[in-house]
Amino acid sequence: MRFLLLSLALMALSVNAAERPPNIVLLLADDLGYGELGCQGNPEIPTPHIDSIAKNGVRFTQGYVTAAYCSAS
Repeated sequence: MRFLLLSLALMALSVNAAERPPNIVLLLADDLGYGELGCQGNPEIPTPHIDSIAKNGVRFTQGYVTAAYCSAS
């Protein structure tokens, strides 16, 4: 009986989780350093919209690019 109730509860949770797709914003910018955004502590360059996204979301601060993703134009 416990197994049946647990199974029904887990199925109900999975139905709710499938209703909203995740909102993912990935910013890639050429020649933008780590410390050039306000959310990274730069007081000189105002970036209020990016700061708002960073404040209300998840920031991945340990990403590395192993090869160039841009080239000279």
